[in-house]
Amino acid sequence: MPNPKRRHSKQRTAKRRSHDFLTAPNSNVCPSCNERKLPHHACPKCGEYKGRAITTAKAEV
Repeated sequence: MPNPKRRHSKQRTAKRRSHDFLTAPNSNVCPSCNERKLPHHACPKCGEYKGRAITTAKAEV
């Protein structure tokens, strides 16, 4: 088995591990339909944003 001749630097290791601890995006509850949605986005279920209908709701299959 080949072994590294020199050790890897701390910077190189940290760059490789930088994506290991990413967190999921936050989500809020829509006040009209109580579904989860991204903050500052229209609700994908009912299509409302700040109490106003912005988009048409998707039809459920």
